[in-house]
Amino acid sequence: MAAYERIPYSSFLWKLGTTSFRTREFNKMTEWQLRLLDEFWQKPENHNQGWEIAVPGQADIYEIKNRYYDWLVENDFTKGNDKVKYKAAREKTSGLYDMGFIDNEHRLTEVGYELLEVASSNDYLERNQLGISHDSQIYLAQLLKLSDDNTGTTVRPFIIVLHLLSELDYLSYDEFRYLMPLCTDEFSTSYILHSIVELREGKGDIDSILKDFLLSKKNYQVGLQRFTTNEFSEELLLSVGMNRKSSAYDMSYVPFYFAMHAVYMEHDNSRIFELFNSIKKFQSSIGIKWKQLLFDTSLTSAVKAEPIAHLLPLPETFTASEEEFKKFFFLTMHLYKAKATLEDYLDLNRRYLGLTNCFLFEDSEVKLDIVPKQFFKGAMSELYKQAYQDCDLLFVNCPMELICPSLEFNERKVIDGLNQELGTHLGTIDDAFNEVDRIRYDRFNKIIDQKFTSEKLLRLLDDFDNRNDDEISQMVTDNADIPTIFEYVLGIIWYKASGREGNVLSYLKLSLDANLLPVTHAAGGEADIVYEYRATPDYPAHSLLLEATLADSTNQRRMEMEPVSRHLGNHLLRKGNRSSYCVFATSYLHINVISDFMSRKHIMYCDTQDTDRYVDGMKIIPLSTTDLRTIITFNLQYKMLYKHFEKAYQHAGGHPQKWYDEYVNIASMSTLEKPKVYHGMVAEGESTQQPEKTKTLAQWMDSEVNHNANTLSKTDNDAIVLLGCIRNVDHFKWIFRKGTYKNEELLYNVRQGARYGAVKRTSQVVHAKYALLYNLDNPKQYLVFRLNETHYVWDEDKMKEHRYDKPHGMYYVYKLEEQVQLSNVQVADIIKKANVRKGTPLYMNLSEICSQ
Repeated sequence: MAAYERIPYSSFLWKLGTTSFRTREFNKMTEWQLRLLDEFWQKPENHNQGWEIAVPGQADIYEIKNRYYDWLVENDFTKGNDKVKYKAAREKTSGLYDMGFIDNEHRLTEVGYELLEVASSNDYLERNQLGISHDSQIYLAQLLKLSDDNTGTTVRPFIIVLHLLSELDYLSYDEFRYLMPLCTDEFSTSYILHSIVELREGKGDIDSILKDFLLSKKNYQVGLQRFTTNEFSEELLLSVGMNRKSSAYDMSYVPFYFAMHAVYMEHDNSRIFELFNSIKKFQSSIGIKWKQLLFDTSLTSAVKAEPIAHLLPLPETFTASEEEFKKFFFLTMHLYKAKATLEDYLDLNRRYLGLTNCFLFEDSEVKLDIVPKQFFKGAMSELYKQAYQDCDLLFVNCPMELICPSLEFNERKVIDGLNQELGTHLGTIDDAFNEVDRIRYDRFNKIIDQKFTSEKLLRLLDDFDNRNDDEISQMVTDNADIPTIFEYVLGIIWYKASGREGNVLSYLKLSLDANLLPVTHAAGGEADIVYEYRATPDYPAHSLLLEATLADSTNQRRMEMEPVSRHLGNHLLRKGNRSSYCVFATSYLHINVISDFMSRKHIMYCDTQDTDRYVDGMKIIPLSTTDLRTIITFNLQYKMLYKHFEKAYQHAGGHPQKWYDEYVNIASMSTLEKPKVYHGMVAEGESTQQPEKTKTLAQWMDSEVNHNANTLSKTDNDAIVLLGCIRNVDHFKWIFRKGTYKNEELLYNVRQGARYGAVKRTSQVVHAKYALLYNLDNPKQYLVFRLNETHYVWDEDKMKEHRYDKPHGMYYVYKLEEQVQLSNVQVADIIKKANVRKGTPLYMNLSEICSQ
């Protein structure tokens, strides 16, 4: 047996940051850890200790890292469940070092202290000439300096991104994910630029570009030559696998190759199922790609039952000879490995670029925001000359023009660039900023239309109530904590109720990224949102302070009673407009919070610096998420809400719950016109004719009832029934293919895996015969369908193909067949008895369902 020298892995891409520093709420966690590091080194026992190089008297460098890790746990920065403390401490600080915020000994640099100062002063809201905040300016400067030498040559990734965008105007998500990081020197950058241009002209595809790129590298050339000219063996494959960690990680390819060769070259169909199962040994991001290449389903039971029917043929050229088959296998193996690696760094690259607030990620494209685009356009000819050189200013806090003289802001060039691109005639930089603001609001309204429809807002309110934090982060952003997102969503609800009038982006008092989504570190000192209203015939000029909290029953009084009244009192004293008032919105209204806010009408609030200045009573209206739902459902406008709140204020007194129920509760508004609803069904004689955009889930489900459907025989006792929820109207439309989904098969999906609301593969999941789909908010309303015998396992790409909104992970997908009738199922009782979280699917025998 021949012995082969292992061909080493050689990096072929640049990356921003490291996967060990992948974190949600990126800005907040970075700034928080800088403060903790600074405090850690100020402690006398740590002050003179070394991090990477031990000082005299220091036993080793591991103890100080362990001590720092304990410090992070003590301050609730991390949970403390890492197995090796010093390793975790190194990983959690790696991103700070990469960005130049700390030096090799983990002391804060000039730049680190500058960012810490911004974090301490809450200086996030004011924008500079580029239209970005102070902290984003710091991140921008650091990324301009940052270099990467993983490939053996130096490259400044951020400059590469700017260069590509200056040449191409935008990058598609696939170009951003798979091609951009390959630009590691002048030759590869030129090659990728040319390839993208040809790709957009319909020549070639991403996979072909990647394979050609890999084959331009010496190690892949040597590997292909060796693999195709030698007899296959385990030793041969492991020597050309070029695994980043160890050749042992490539062992799973050996049985896979043997099975694949047997099926496609020896035509041994008895080994098809073996081939299918061997793919399961790969990491999921690679295994999925092989399955999609070789099989038409990812469902094990389907392949086991009919292996030949589900096997996909390979092009004849790949199986024409042993050499061609080996070439195909080698290139495909390394293509999928490369794509998995590039996919792994996608999120990090996007996060780091997003720190600058200069990039837009929308409509499946990545591009520069309008002012940064013009700014860098004028700087690129000089800046690109530095793209493959180190910058020695990473740890220095300096103006951008010191990095490159062409980075000095030139108002005239920016104005001329905007006029050329927009077809405008802007004269001054103020005119330019006004135009940019107009464009921002156009984009914000587009985001609301696409991302925050009424149905999606209702779904988010449900998630806030149930603290489905993962779902909220997926729907909005994972760079803000959930309370911040709640403030943001409240602002959108109020903006829509106000007829989309007013400067809501400034009213929000939140730090927003370039895509106008929230970032955690809201400015403190005043209310969460301060909405300004001009005088109209319906109300006087006033400010509305919107306070938001997700506090629960145990801590709401402590958290909110004093701050809310203080914020409003100080605002009234400072502005002097006694028509201003406050709305307090929460997912849980504590009875004593209602009482406190009701009583504020009769309580004086004094200026602590001058007690002769005071406010004689304040108007604070407490609302729950149920009230917010009513505002959305009935499209209530602010002029109606103002009158309702004023009436409630005038009747403030008595028992707080009675006051809230009779006067504050939005559903108590006499102007609301709605059909009477019983158990999700419109009462007899009431109109059900309603525009589709405003139809409720109950009305949609009612319209889907087939009164002529056959009754399900309860003698089918052993039949397995899936009890699944229909979350909202958008979910209903996807299941029943309404609107743009018409003329497609009816589908129902269940999350797969260990995440919230997911199920694991069991016999019940595989053999479910019926689906009982109930209204999540009213389980008494449900529809029952027979299921097709075959169901699918779909990944995110497949779900997107079927236009599922924001898929995450893997899904079981069932096909719904004919509707059947099954009466008197006590769905709510079944869910309660099962003791599962809201919306979790259940699988039960029909006999169990009918007995409850």
